[in-house]
Amino acid sequence: MAVDNKEVSTTGLTGWIDQRFPLTSTWKKHVSEYYAPKNFNFWYFFGSLALLVLVNQIVTGIFLTMNYKPDSTLAFASVEYIMREVPWGWLIRYMHSTGASMFFVVVYLHMFRGLMYGSYRKPRELVWIFGCAIFLCLMAEAFFGYLLPWGQMSFWGAQVIVNLFSAIPFVGPDLSLWIRGDYVVSDVTLNRFFAFHVIAIPLVLVGLVIAHLVALHEVGSNNPDGIEIKAKKDANGIPLDGIPFHPYYSVHDFFGVCVFLMVFALIVFFSPEMGGYFLESNNFVPANPLQTPPEIAPVWYFTAFYAMLRATTDPFKIVLMIVIALLGVLALVRARGKWKIGLPVLAAAIVVFMFLTESKFWGVVVMGSAVITLFFLPWLDRSPVKSIRYRPLFHKVFLGIFVVAFLTLAFLGTRPPSPAATLIAQGCALIYFAFFLGMPVWTPLGTFKQPPERVRFKPH
Repeated sequence: MAVDNKEVSTTGLTGWIDQRFPLTSTWKKHVSEYYAPKNFNFWYFFGSLALLVLVNQIVTGIFLTMNYKPDSTLAFASVEYIMREVPWGWLIRYMHSTGASMFFVVVYLHMFRGLMYGSYRKPRELVWIFGCAIFLCLMAEAFFGYLLPWGQMSFWGAQVIVNLFSAIPFVGPDLSLWIRGDYVVSDVTLNRFFAFHVIAIPLVLVGLVIAHLVALHEVGSNNPDGIEIKAKKDANGIPLDGIPFHPYYSVHDFFGVCVFLMVFALIVFFSPEMGGYFLESNNFVPANPLQTPPEIAPVWYFTAFYAMLRATTDPFKIVLMIVIALLGVLALVRARGKWKIGLPVLAAAIVVFMFLTESKFWGVVVMGSAVITLFFLPWLDRSPVKSIRYRPLFHKVFLGIFVVAFLTLAFLGTRPPSPAATLIAQGCALIYFAFFLGMPVWTPLGTFKQPPERVRFKPH
């Protein structure tokens, strides 16, 4: 007879559960005995805040679904009914709409922290990849949910974005037809988007969040110094520079949660529209398929990528062809082995294909590539150290230029197009891709500081 030597409680309700389900061992492994670096700073609040907002979106979404009607003739009226007739419906709706924007705020800041401290480097490649997949799912979830109020901007925004897929050679028209479920955005599209927003994407999102956390707890958390705390342990196998997540960081994060909830409440109660950035004025008007709004722009968290799409004109396509050709020549000179021939041939094929296809399609490619490139970051960065603290000054300058370029794109995406704005957006798009795709060249360069053997920590 096999004997189970697992450490479990043997008395009371907890003991009864532990004999049937690994409650105590799971709590110890992932919370009370999960050792995190003791030098976490402000930037490490945002992972917990992202989880908090996810819970908010799920709970408020459930309550909204109880009264929402996924019917093109009733959807807008059902939202008005929630706002005006359902007890506390206005609060639930504003918590959900504000939560959508705040979700992207904390996720963008969370990803920026990863860029600063090299949280995507070995052995955390899978943690980063799961995180990028979560970001991609969030974008899909927000896009599908954007149509549901059936307002004027929702309708036309969905119409424009789905039509972009028709620019893809060969499969584009059929793909856009499959996404819509009809030849135009209609009741069929609304039901399809409702199913994706309420059932399909949330299931994938929750699964990815679980995978992200499991992968993180398997390899351990990174820290501002970029040092592996598991490398130095005491006689009991406990990291010398680690502290239990609970109660230390659970209390630490609780403070961050309180501050976040105060900001969240201020927005919900006093400015849920945030000047039209969270909720556009055009979306308080029922969808009218016969009247196109004078300006169609996505919600703020998509505008950086939308600006790249809009900036991909015929002249910019020629610039991209020249850049790709130069990269092919560079690969021919510097690459080794099979890449010496493969990369130049690939570059030549892309240039020929770009010449034969329209710029609208390449706008979609540029927009999609801006997100897909993030998945390859662990292999693009060749720096000998992880943290920005120990990198050369020009690395920090490059990161700052990248942030300014991204924020500029986000701003330009909210403004009407103009020749000057298009030119600036094209320059910022080139900076965005140069930052990532140039990493194999510029990240090993410069004089690096020697990271300390153990994390730097000042009690406070």
